[in-house]
Amino acid sequence: MPPRLELPPSRLVLVLIALAFALPGLVGHDPWKTYDAVAIEIVSQMYRSGDWLVPRIAGEPWLEDPPFYHWAGLIVARLLGWVLPLHGAARLASALFVLAAAWLMYYAARRSVAIEQRRAAGATAALVLIGSVGLLVHAHEAVPDLASLAGVCAAFAFATRAAQRPVAAGVGLGAALGIAFLAAGPVAPVAMSFALLATPLACAGWRTRSALLCLVIALPVAALVAASWPAMLWLRAPEQAAQWWSIITQAKGTLPANLRYYLVTASWFAWPAWPLAAWAIWARRGDLLSVRMFLPLTALVLSLAGIALAGPAQDINSIALLPPLALLAAQGVAHLRRGAAHALDWFGTMTFSFFAALVWLGYVAMMTDVPPRIARNFAKTAPGFVPHFEWLPFVLALALLAGWIVLAFFSAPSATRGVTRWAAGAALLWGTVATLWMPWTDYQKSYRPVALQIQSKIPAGARCVARSGVGSAQRAVLSYHAGIRTQLFEPSSPPRCPLLIVQGSARHEQDAPGPQWVKLADVGRPGDKGERLRLYRFRP
Repeated sequence: MPPRLELPPSRLVLVLIALAFALPGLVGHDPWKTYDAVAIEIVSQMYRSGDWLVPRIAGEPWLEDPPFYHWAGLIVARLLGWVLPLHGAARLASALFVLAAAWLMYYAARRSVAIEQRRAAGATAALVLIGSVGLLVHAHEAVPDLASLAGVCAAFAFATRAAQRPVAAGVGLGAALGIAFLAAGPVAPVAMSFALLATPLACAGWRTRSALLCLVIALPVAALVAASWPAMLWLRAPEQAAQWWSIITQAKGTLPANLRYYLVTASWFAWPAWPLAAWAIWARRGDLLSVRMFLPLTALVLSLAGIALAGPAQDINSIALLPPLALLAAQGVAHLRRGAAHALDWFGTMTFSFFAALVWLGYVAMMTDVPPRIARNFAKTAPGFVPHFEWLPFVLALALLAGWIVLAFFSAPSATRGVTRWAAGAALLWGTVATLWMPWTDYQKSYRPVALQIQSKIPAGARCVARSGVGSAQRAVLSYHAGIRTQLFEPSSPPRCPLLIVQGSARHEQDAPGPQWVKLADVGRPGDKGERLRLYRFRP
């Protein structure tokens, strides 16, 4: 029998779990819609044009997100582009930000509790963060919000040093908030800033010269860093700067509808962080005016209000809720009752073991046609896909399974065993899917064949291509894979572009432009019954 793994886990075990979660599935597939495709196309445009200032997709400005994440992806792509495709190298930036966020949460939680609780609190915060259900897929896409996540985690980490090293903490805190702004916009850093300003008013522990000096330094630094890119954009292209400002200041959706959406979404997106955080608030209700409770709780409330006010109703915006929830959860596990701790432990172990077993069963069915019914389901979902065996993914999946067996059967009882197994189970499930099912999944989700088929039907020397109903992600992949750039279709005037790409339903062709347009191509991804891209040519 192997020796029992002592818990809370050591730093080495934490690093292994974090790497097992963050790395699989980053480089082995083409861009997927929506966030992944858009961000990778922006990095590709920066790589090809050398213009780092204005994010673009298919040659047109894309000002929905500031460019900090894309800068990081571009740097990684330039460093590793000789060995990896651009989309794989750029997507590694996501792993760097996720790993940085986990490490910073570990540090922030350790500094927020008593010395004897530091190991458990640090491990819990990091494990709860990477084990959040909402990050299972988004952590492995090219998503700017991951850079904002790391920035907010860094802000919490620097805030814990306000009393000891106010100048250095203030500079670091301000830079972290500014980076969060440059990554995904103002909601998360503004919420954190207001929480920081409210903390000295409510908490006696921050009514000190050091803490106030930290804040006095942090806020101007944050404003300076945050204003750097908008100022450069305004100097170069004032109209684009005005467009960006209009985008970030215009609310999308109504507050009640958005708030209802995010409350429902957070119930699964932030699991198991939110029940642990709720228990911490209840268990430490007499200590809510301490800095370690008040700051993350206020940041959580303001972040929820911010994403509900700004919108739109997209689950990815819930990433802003994870850092304060993880910090609160780290203070709740130590007070968790034995029954609740065992329930979380049992539920996580059984759930991830069951779903990982299903992934293995599906893999065996794909490779051997046994069981035949499951094999037919895989073939029906991805018509034309031919599975093939690869040693490296198989060995990696076995290594993940071996690590899971050690954690599931040979870990010592501990209050942190539930969150440890949960995070390890998340790494097991995603890693197993990413290693065993990735060729099958990418076959269905990749737009590469679609883009190349459309490109093959475009006559040589075509002066321009128009578009109608084509989404941002589809524009991005058409440009990334085939270099196809489009402009808006104007049906009221004679067609200036003789070619037109229409995105429509697979069930009907009601979006056809008219009788004078001849269809040249009608393509879609294998098994996709909801979307087709059609190419038309105008014949007067």
